[in-house]
Amino acid sequence: MFGVNRIKLLVVTISVLLIAFSADSKPRKMQRLSQGSWGGPHIRLDVEAQSANIEYDCANGTIAGPLTIDSKGRFTWRGIHNREHPGPIRIDQPSNSRPAIYTGTIKGTTMTLTVKLAGSDEVIDTFTLQRGASGRVFKCK
Repeated sequence: MFGVNRIKLLVVTISVLLIAFSADSKPRKMQRLSQGSWGGPHIRLDVEAQSANIEYDCANGTIAGPLTIDSKGRFTWRGIHNREHPGPIRIDQPSNSRPAIYTGTIKGTTMTLTVKLAGSDEVIDTFTLQRGASGRVFKCK
């Protein structure tokens, strides 16, 4: 009799733990960022259906998509950051492209975006963008 009660208690305990674990491990509901432009001082982000193009002072990049945000407006996107330089670009010039991680949040029509080079601690900058704004970018001359 004692063994049967112990088994029942074990089954109930495991069931409760499984229910509690599955409630905590629900995936965050993700939604796609709609197409359009975001801009701010020293940056412009153009979101397309499957990717985004980014222009900033003396640099540009692409973000692989589709671009998604969670229910709290947070995101982490991967892409490429390319440093530019003044003067002409030679045909045989090696690329300055580096993998980058784009993280931040969106609250209403405001995006905070941090650009960091992947595999390093180098943060390029943190930008504040507004939906529908064209941005103001100064290119290298």
